[in-house]
Amino acid sequence: MNVLIVVIYVVFAIAGLLTLWRVIVGPSILDRAVASDVLLTLVMCALGADMVINHHTRSLPALLIIAAVGVFGSIAVARFVARRNNTDR
Repeated sequence: MNVLIVVIYVVFAIAGLLTLWRVIVGPSILDRAVASDVLLTLVMCALGADMVINHHTRSLPALLIIAAVGVFGSIAVARFVARRNNTDR
């Protein structure tokens, strides 16, 4: 069981580093927005895995806040890109 837990955390860490690379490199704002959503999802999955492994629900409020930030952030980026595309015409 301990080996499985280590493998889970290593996979989350590698995915987080690759996603962080995409946030930094880009190349477009939409790529960065999608990567930041993926990064938030990875954090949520890691918190969820921690709750399952340690048999607690203390991280549930943090999961809800992270989900709300992800949704509102995606909406804000979509509105920004839509507004920018309308002014380019």
